[in-house]
Amino acid sequence: MGLVLEYSDGQTPLEEGERDGLLIPTISTLSELNEFEQQNIEQAVQWTFGRLISSGNILTDQFIRTMHKRMYLDVWAWAGQFRKTNKNIGIDRWQIAVQLKYLLEDVQYWTENNSYPPDEIAIRFKHRLVSIHCFPNGNGRHSRLMADIIIDKIFHRPVFTWGALIVKKSDESRKVYLKALKAADKGDYSQLIIFSRS
Repeated sequence: MGLVLEYSDGQTPLEEGERDGLLIPTISTLSELNEFEQQNIEQAVQWTFGRLISSGNILTDQFIRTMHKRMYLDVWAWAGQFRKTNKNIGIDRWQIAVQLKYLLEDVQYWTENNSYPPDEIAIRFKHRLVSIHCFPNGNGRHSRLMADIIIDKIFHRPVFTWGALIVKKSDESRKVYLKALKAADKGDYSQLIIFSRS
């Protein structure tokens, strides 16, 4: 039967060839996929925060790919590989490497020159990274983990809560998150920064 996915607002559809990269053939629903991906992500979080990582290694193309691979290596064959198709979001696939290089250089500059407060640097990075949309899927979760790594390993501040403190239903939290992302798309990062700490 294969994997059948129904996408909600803010999710990126997978192409048929990308769905063929599923490493667990028994998965047939989105909830099962989410469960296996979450287990893999938790392992990546433990790996990341359980070790010393030089701040100089974080802002590299290699580290970006390694973190995505660690997050999805047990679920997707293409984990850690830049996407080969264009999506409903993100830049043209041929521009990924160049735009990622520009982003990493910008963050390095912001960090060295205190261009923004630490939370804003991490959130601006997260927003631009997900806008580039490097990978076939998992970009939102990957960009949030990368922001957590930046805030923890570079700035030595607590990781973000990403709406976990909002005492509402999870779909309400997602609506607040998507609204904050749309504001950030227009250059207003304040809502996304507030959401990241709520």
